[in-house]
Amino acid sequence: RLGLERADTAEKAITVIVDLLEKYGQGGNCMESQMAFTYHNSFLIADRKEAWVLETSGKYWAAEKVEGGVRNISNQLSITTKIDREHPKLKEYAKSKGWWDGKKEFDFAATYSYVDTARMTTSRGRYCEGYKLLNKHKGSITSEIMMEILRDKESGINMEGGFMTTGSMVSVLPQQPDLPCIHFFTGTPDPAR
Repeated sequence: RLGLERADTAEKAITVIVDLLEKYGQGGNCMESQMAFTYHNSFLIADRKEAWVLETSGKYWAAEKVEGGVRNISNQLSITTKIDREHPKLKEYAKSKGWWDGKKEFDFAATYSYVDTARMTTSRGRYCEGYKLLNKHKGSITSEIMMEILRDKESGINMEGGFMTTGSMVSVLPQQPDLPCIHFFTGTPDPAR
């Protein structure tokens, strides 16, 4: 929200977020219940001209400029070797922890997460299912199709139960500056309604 408030481009929003991350860190419970559950955050950030994926691990982060096609995020790291911006000590920290030898190609998701990145796009899960749904409509995605994807319960994108999806947003960002941007937000906790 502060990235939206303080930046007028997607790339500047990344700078706002990583500056706040450096200063304040991240944390806090992801649920209102007494159960302690935390994870690091990922962001899809877009403006009329470009889109970025920003993923974090503690105060460390990597950002990937989306060059085309479709891209999604879920509750796992997905930036691998295509890193367009990064924390200045991202690789140095990984090396000091013994997570990366400094010789092989650096892979952010493989280095900073417990998820086997080779299986991320083949195993069933929110990330994989979202990727499949987006690719199914690649080249013809409309706001209605995006809303349909975000309502999908079978894929796990729209989660039910104790840890449920509480809202979704779809934005139409025309490249022509004379056309308005349109933003759709769910009005209830369940995006299927």
